[in-house]
Order: sequence, then structure tokens, then C-alpha cells
Amino acid sequence: MAPSTVIRMIERRDHLLMHRLHRWRAPRWIRIWMIAATRGGDGWLWCALALVLLVFGGRQGREATLEATVAAGTGVAVFLWLKRLTRRRRPCAIVPHCWSTLLPPDQFSFPSGHTITAFSVAAPVIHHFPAAGPGVLFCALSVAASRVLLGMHFLSDVVAGAALGWSLGSLMRSLI
Repeated sequence: MAPSTVIRMIERRDHLLMHRLHRWRAPRWIRIWMIAATRGGDGWLWCALALVLLVFGGRQGREATLEATVAAGTGVAVFLWLKRLTRRRRPCAIVPHCWSTLLPPDQFSFPSGHTITAFSVAAPVIHHFPAAGPGVLFCALSVAASRVLLGMHFLSDVVAGAALGWSLGSLMRSLI
């Protein structure tokens, strides 16, 4: 299958899901969870995690924090570059959302910067602290889901963001 055919197929599925989600009036508890997750993904959750790791994590905590910080910083540069390159419009710019009134941090959708950051932090933290894996992964997945459910991103944006973030976090583990 030609790459252009695959891209059209992904976009068609993204738009079908977008239309369904933008009409769905989620239960209140989901709306609260998604808004909290996306706000946590704005950076304060990862800063709080870094502080906890630095204070209580010993040498492993310092290493995880350094790796996550470098991976997240690299991720920011990557997603800013890709957004300018692809210039993909956000779902909320195409179809109004029925309950989310959050404003996007910028005008472009691909890839999800929140998701890149979440997974670039998650990979080294889970490597150094496997017992924290379920909690950290839950937070990263919640951030990713929130971006789709709040109309900020298409599903393919967060899938790409998760793959890029996890790859950067894993790469920093091996480089640092």
C-alpha cells in the first residue's frame, strides 16, 4: 500500500472518531478526569514527580530525573519542529466540541506535545523504578486520552506522540 493511501486511511479514521467524540457528552467524572489529566500534562505533574525523585529517589532518582528532563526537552524541540512542518489543524478547529471549552496551546495538532512529554518522562522513570510503572503509565495514558477526548488532538497525533516520547525516553536511558 502506498504511503499516501495509508495517510488518507488514518485521516479518515481520525475524522470519524473526532465526529463521534465531539458529539459525546461524557459523564461528569470523565470530564473532570480528562481536564485534570490535561492540566497535569501541562508540566506541573512532571515537575512534581521530578522533585519527589530528586528528594527521595537517591542516585536512581537523580538519573531518572536527568534522563527524563533531557528526553522531554528534546521532545519539545521535536514536536515544535514537526508541528511547523506538518501544519495539521486541530480537531477543535475543524468541528466544535460539545462540552470542552479549553483553548489549545497552539494551532497545530501533529504530534501531541503533551503526549511526547508524558511518555518521554515515563520511560526512564519506569526503567529506574519498575514498581512505579503502573502509576506513571496510568498518568501518561490519561494525558494522552485527555488530548483526544478534549478535542485537542486526533488519535494518530497521540499515538505518534507516545511512540516518539517513549523512544526519546528510552534513548536517553542508554545515552546518559
